[in-house]
Amino acid sequence: MTKNENDPIRQRGSYDTSGSIATNILDGFKMVAVGDLIVTRPLIKGRHPGFSTIVTILQDGDVTFGNMETNIFDIRSFKGSPQAEYGGAHHVSLPELGPDLKAMGFNVVSRANNHSFDWGVEGMRETSRVLDQNGIIHAGAGESLAQAGAARFLETPRGRVALVSFASSFTPLSRAADPAGEALGRAGVNPLRLAKTTVVLPEMLKSLRRIRNALPGLKPSREDPNRVVLSGVTYKTGDIVGYSYKADSRDLANILRNVRQGKQFADFCIVTNHGHQPGNWYQEPPDYQQSLAHGLIDAGADAYVGHGPHQLRGIEIYKGRPIFYSLGNFIIDDLRTPVGADMFAAYGKDPRTDTDAEVTAVEMTRGYETDPGFSDPVFYESIVAVSRFEQNRLAELRLYPLELDRSKRLANRGVPHLAAAPQARAILERLQKLSKPFETQIAIENDVGLIRLRPNSTL
Repeated sequence: MTKNENDPIRQRGSYDTSGSIATNILDGFKMVAVGDLIVTRPLIKGRHPGFSTIVTILQDGDVTFGNMETNIFDIRSFKGSPQAEYGGAHHVSLPELGPDLKAMGFNVVSRANNHSFDWGVEGMRETSRVLDQNGIIHAGAGESLAQAGAARFLETPRGRVALVSFASSFTPLSRAADPAGEALGRAGVNPLRLAKTTVVLPEMLKSLRRIRNALPGLKPSREDPNRVVLSGVTYKTGDIVGYSYKADSRDLANILRNVRQGKQFADFCIVTNHGHQPGNWYQEPPDYQQSLAHGLIDAGADAYVGHGPHQLRGIEIYKGRPIFYSLGNFIIDDLRTPVGADMFAAYGKDPRTDTDAEVTAVEMTRGYETDPGFSDPVFYESIVAVSRFEQNRLAELRLYPLELDRSKRLANRGVPHLAAAPQARAILERLQKLSKPFETQIAIENDVGLIRLRPNSTL
């Protein structure tokens, strides 16, 4: 029985007095989803072999989604500046990207991520202007927390689509806030703050406690035998060394409310999260994410799309809804210019003798303090996910494996095309393995991944 058939409002044929979160799309509704759009220029008219085939897939969706991980403006007239606190690189794109994304088929994009404020509030505002000008719906960044967190809506012939976007990875100064008393609201991104704990074995915790006790400073009046705070880092005991996360209850409640409200005003709701936890080197989702995704679907979401770690993570089907824990990179051409003085300094380059491209090349190779660079082939392999819905539930999910041409020169790499047969199978087999913990079965037919659900499946 579908969600709509279970809806008491439909059964009674009565007036909706509570705000139903039932799904209400026409059969055949398609959601096309990809990961990060790290793109600096228009691509459709360029020389990018195989890209037109991908564009055809994008254009076939009722709703086509990507994560907008760059700022769009013309540096010749731009009034802002590169920020001292930025998301690892000062991402910037040409204004021509706006109409190009629209022509590709993108009609909704997320804005909440760690690059939204690389160029300050001016960069955020100018990016919003370009997207609005080209009729691309965007959510996740705004003039206040209320605006950043609100659902935004796309009208389609098969149903009205809501988009709610938030980030669990963001620069601290980019977190949006609402007014309080005489204090004005703050522009920024819609956040999901996470409390991070490092999990260690019991004998490791004993060593950490000895170090903490030997250092000068205040000691806790009440000692927790299973927890130590050392130099601002919280450690706890566990069976496996790693990381654990707990979502901020206020942020989570705000997101859940916005999802519920978005679905009450729409027929279909997409919720997206930009998070790098525990790092770009990790292929499994962090411990908080599955329960979060389930809770969002229970609140009314019809799809959860994760992005941020720049590589693929597993897929789960929950209550007939797709959960993508990470869709990786869709475009990573990264010909950004200008890059800003801070990046020259960070990578030991001199703007008087070195070029923006040389800064980018070393940044992509060397990486960051907590993450590797982007020379690993895994960052240049991805998918386009096409979800088709029947009777208001996922009926079929097609996964088209992509290659982003890692081995090409800087000016030519990062634009996707369908992966050739051996590589396509390798990408899909890796995705099969990553999805196995979620009991997701992915078939491979003609180098395309397929997930088919029975009409009454409870998955």
